[in-house]
Amino acid sequence: MATELIRMEHVNKFYGRVQALEDVNLVVNESEIVGLLGDNGAGKSTLIKVLSGAVPSSSGKISVRGKEVTIRSTTDAIAQGIETIYQDSALVTQLSIARNLFLGREPVKGPKFFNRLDQEKMNEVARELLARVGISKNIPPNTPIGSLSGGERQAVAIARAMHFDSDLIILDEPTNNLGVAETQGVLRFVRNARDSGHSCIFIAHNIHHVFQVVDRIVVMRRGRIVADDINPKTTSVEEVERVITGEELVVARG
Repeated sequence: MATELIRMEHVNKFYGRVQALEDVNLVVNESEIVGLLGDNGAGKSTLIKVLSGAVPSSSGKISVRGKEVTIRSTTDAIAQGIETIYQDSALVTQLSIARNLFLGREPVKGPKFFNRLDQEKMNEVARELLARVGISKNIPPNTPIGSLSGGERQAVAIARAMHFDSDLIILDEPTNNLGVAETQGVLRFVRNARDSGHSCIFIAHNIHHVFQVVDRIVVMRRGRIVADDINPKTTSVEEVERVITGEELVVARG
């Protein structure tokens, strides 16, 4: 039987009079990859922003491993083992690849009161991670982020989440602007994350990418979850597209 990692119950989010999330219930189990799908404006980004602490919910509760938690900031989420990679993941363009990978969590060497950064370790980890996400060309770890392509920047953001041992990794459109090799590196990372005991929420407009890696598909429409137990192994892309557009109705579990 699956072990529950995250549970969101009766989550609502209002922006003034506009309701972006309506009575959302979502469960993510340990070692599970959940694909979160829906048209633009369906509520996907708002949902993950609530879970990642980027915005507070208006009501509802979140539990991690059966214990109710308060997530009012990204720091709260990280403390609960939740790491998020947004489509527009914030990277500091003036800093190097290596510094961006460790931003705020830089390793130090020698006595701690000297606060000397372990640049050699950061460079070594940076090279290894960039190779794992599919960047085959040899980009020096001290290269400034500002000189990278959009796809290379996204790969750096993904590499950052790979290094820190989070229980749940949320990927919001991680394959946008990536080439074929970089995209395959991302999908390989998602599979490896599950195999090593991590969970992922995977959001992508490219439904074919979702089908390649997820265990279960959740569909949102107009701020509500309309289907939460679609098996990609027994369901076609066309059937899921009909659920997304509302042509095919599937009742989500309460």
